[in-house]
Amino acid sequence: MRITLDSVVNQTVQPDSWVIVDDGSTDQTPNILAEYTEKYPFIKVITRENRGHRSVGPGVIEAFYHGYDQVDVSQFDYVCKLDLDLDLPPRYFETLIERMQQNPRIGTCSGKAYFRDKKTGDLISEKCGDEMSVGMTKFYRRTCFEAIGGFVRQVMWDGIDCHKCRQLGWIAVSWDEPDLRFIHLRPMGSSQQGIVTGRMRHGFGQYFMGTGLTYMTASSIFRMLHPPYFLGGAAMWWGYMKSLLQRKPRFEDKELVKFINKYQWQCLLKGKARATEELNQQRATVWKNV
Repeated sequence: MRITLDSVVNQTVQPDSWVIVDDGSTDQTPNILAEYTEKYPFIKVITRENRGHRSVGPGVIEAFYHGYDQVDVSQFDYVCKLDLDLDLPPRYFETLIERMQQNPRIGTCSGKAYFRDKKTGDLISEKCGDEMSVGMTKFYRRTCFEAIGGFVRQVMWDGIDCHKCRQLGWIAVSWDEPDLRFIHLRPMGSSQQGIVTGRMRHGFGQYFMGTGLTYMTASSIFRMLHPPYFLGGAAMWWGYMKSLLQRKPRFEDKELVKFINKYQWQCLLKGKARATEELNQQRATVWKNV
């Protein structure tokens, strides 16, 4: 956590206000946070009741809104949902703001996540698509965040939001550049119960969002080619299939699900980069910068 705190307070553009939600930690977290709030006035800590376990998916968003709802966000142009297990490069926020000022249609953006190989120490990309802002550092133009209705309180909230942005004509994007590459101290999909549980949860999230079986299979095969080899992609696919066989509830926004399915088919047929570029051009007519 200190790594994340230091990487934020050392940014070339610091947050005007940083609300940290402490989920009732019983370790040294409160003491560490108190140390930083005393030194940096823009940091505010809000404590929630200890749930007795770490929560992911909807629990993460509940924690986010516990802090968000106590802030007058109308005072700010940008909003960021930030995890406390990251090491950000010093110009991270400055660079994102510059990009958004250059293109008013960019509604959400981020850099790219990397993690260190435990054996070699090498940095390995988490292979996040360019058409998404990553969940651990969701940087938003406030007007866009309000236009899409904020985050869905369910697993895959960090994918649904980007699709909703495109549906409304906004651009969701991430860049893989030195000033925007950050280290994720806990790799994506690595649940507190293990990597398989985390990837299965992702598979359920894709099912919930409305992803089709063909696209999910292609995505799972792609993930099999990256660490953890085979196992991660296989767990994603089984998480999806298990949810499908159990007929679990799915996302209720039918129009957005149709929009997502159509886009995913275009990605399979044309490649994700071309499909995203064409869709962003098509949706320019419906965009409104409120």
